[in-house]
Amino acid sequence: MASLGQMFGAGDTETFMGVPRCRDLSRLASRVAILGADCATPYASAGAYCAGGAAAIRAGAADYAANLSHHHFDLGGIGWPDGHVSDAGDLPQDPDDASGNRARLFGAVEQILGKDGLPVILGGDDSVTIPVLEAYAGRGAFTLLQVDAHIDWRDEVQGERMGLSSVMRRASEMSHVASIVQVGQRGLGSARPQDVRAATDWGVGFVPGGEVARDGVGRAVDLVPDGADVVVCFDFDALDPSIMPAVIARTAGGLRYWQALELLAGVASKARIAGVVFTEFMAPRDIDGMGAATAAQIVIATLGILARQR
Repeated sequence: MASLGQMFGAGDTETFMGVPRCRDLSRLASRVAILGADCATPYASAGAYCAGGAAAIRAGAADYAANLSHHHFDLGGIGWPDGHVSDAGDLPQDPDDASGNRARLFGAVEQILGKDGLPVILGGDDSVTIPVLEAYAGRGAFTLLQVDAHIDWRDEVQGERMGLSSVMRRASEMSHVASIVQVGQRGLGSARPQDVRAATDWGVGFVPGGEVARDGVGRAVDLVPDGADVVVCFDFDALDPSIMPAVIARTAGGLRYWQALELLAGVASKARIAGVVFTEFMAPRDIDGMGAATAAQIVIATLGILARQR
């Protein structure tokens, strides 16, 4: 069966959109470094269910690799200049070595930041976000923009405090996290009333998915302080499952592609995005590559937004 990549003349590529490969982060020369991580601290009950997510997203982008220098209508021009983005491949994560996984992620992100780089992480369950955020310690104060169907404020689940349902709770304990804006929560998840209260008491700015559907993302953008350094934590289950089926928790509603881009572009226009963590892409749940294509297009557009920010 013919593919879009064949039509465009895209060849096989081992990197996202065919960007240069960075095999040694200590020699990183690009502004943005893409890094894949299958897991960090998976729950024993679920395992590393998002393993292969980064590879699937790269495959979803492969059809467009030959068109990198073409006009991108969602960005108003070419995506990003030559040499702006490189791909460092995937970390060798082990579902049975959570502490090692966290240490490897922390070390890799710390290397990227140490080279004045901007990490873009492809996950992987949401627990990968914790060591990524820890690596920003000592580099100033940060606002977190979480885009997610779930708030992730559990102190622990099944005795595990570093898992995917505790990401924002752990982040709230980091001294370099100054504010948190959470966008897109909807339906049922792991959060209990006391978890919502803990988040509200801490000062989280919530913009539920229903509000985004009615009123757009304007208030979410307004909640991000002007001039802030922002780390974006983007869980793919924040998106409507009609365009993103490749998640473990398909929940009715969710952001559309344009709302996601408007949110990211709006934040970049008033603040500085200092890193992005894309998580919760579950490749076995995808339908005919639709989720991978959507994820890839969001990552492509995000890279373009990062190239244009102040």
